[in-house]
Amino acid sequence: MAQVRFTAWLRELAPNGPVDVAGGTVGEALGALWTSMPHLRGFVLDDQGRLRKHVCIFADGQRLRHDAALDHSIGPDSQLYVMQALSGG
Repeated sequence: MAQVRFTAWLRELAPNGPVDVAGGTVGEALGALWTSMPHLRGFVLDDQGRLRKHVCIFADGQRLRHDAALDHSIGPDSQLYVMQALSGG
């Protein structure tokens, strides 16, 4: 099973360690996570089910393109990190 980790910006809502989830894509894995933790969905996805503007996802050490992150294929040993995107100078 893939592992999902959340950074500190969701620490009050998300588990403090990795969560094992099944899925063939990032979106499927997150969808499986929402079944047990539905309160996290609105912090990661918008009302249309798209990745929020200031959220980025890394899969196996690679930052995923924002518009393609949820469709990115993953394997059973994948490591996913859900992070708040930072901007500014």
